[in-house]
Amino acid sequence: MEDARDLFYREQLMQRRRNLEAAASEFKQTVRLMRLMQEVDTALRRLDECSFGVCELCHDPIEEERLVADPLVTVCLDHMTPEQHRQLEDDLDLAHHIQGQFIPKGPITADGWEARFHYEPAGVVSGDYLDLLSPAGPDGDLYFLLGDVAGKGVAASMLMAHLHALFRSLIWMHEPVGEMMERANRIFAESTLASQYATLALVKASGDGGLEICNAGHCPPLLLQGDEVHAVEATGLPLGMFSEGSYETRSARIEPGDGVLLYTDGITEAMDGSGAEYGAERLAQLAAEGRNIPLEELVLTCVQDVQTFTQGKPRTDDRTLMAIRRVE
Repeated sequence: MEDARDLFYREQLMQRRRNLEAAASEFKQTVRLMRLMQEVDTALRRLDECSFGVCELCHDPIEEERLVADPLVTVCLDHMTPEQHRQLEDDLDLAHHIQGQFIPKGPITADGWEARFHYEPAGVVSGDYLDLLSPAGPDGDLYFLLGDVAGKGVAASMLMAHLHALFRSLIWMHEPVGEMMERANRIFAESTLASQYATLALVKASGDGGLEICNAGHCPPLLLQGDEVHAVEATGLPLGMFSEGSYETRSARIEPGDGVLLYTDGITEAMDGSGAEYGAERLAQLAAEGRNIPLEELVLTCVQDVQTFTQGKPRTDDRTLMAIRRVE
């Protein structure tokens, strides 16, 4: 019996074949169309022979993220031709450009709230998900989302784009936060591999200072109230891990000057030269000390403190941070 990974790739390949057959019946069967159909059939045979995803030259596994992007690849990165390398670089540049369109264009100040953020991919593309939304509706609520897709590279960026489209659609339905997360989890699980999942923190903010926070296995958001900092632990499993799951919300009402700090593990798991992690406690202390400074300065202070801590050590993970504050 095929495992979930092979079933996923078989479904992808069969769908490609159906698309090619439809194109062949509508248009002239060009040499390129026929060659693509042969490549799909060859990939399906490799699945039957249990050699799918193995480099034809060195017999090592092909990078999973490349298979997700294109299940027809037959060699690993080390054995690509110069032309294939050039095409891959072009694809990465295009993915970088497209992903840049998903990131908010600037800070937000609306309906009694302001938000500032820092988004720093470790490579050309990122698996971190960041969004600020204010859907039209009677309540006028704002939604702040920060997530992290498991994995790296193109595959992670594709899943990040999937999350972006998913929540951009769901938020306009104005469902309760917990139900929205349950629906997102179900859709995400049914459209990804079993090994693919994403952590996500979602904050819904109302004009009167009310907050609803839902944490799907993400780094605990820091709720800043007066001189106190409260970590909001996970209220459900990461999205996509299981198709069924419930997601509780944590509610709070905060005063002007209070807020929330969201971040990905690229911040708290950043290491210094000795291998020690930056840690959530250090970030929480910095956030508490910065309660009375402008929000943009607070974000910059946190980022610079991480950079100082790591002493210029090369980054291995994306770093994303978002600060939200209630204003007068």
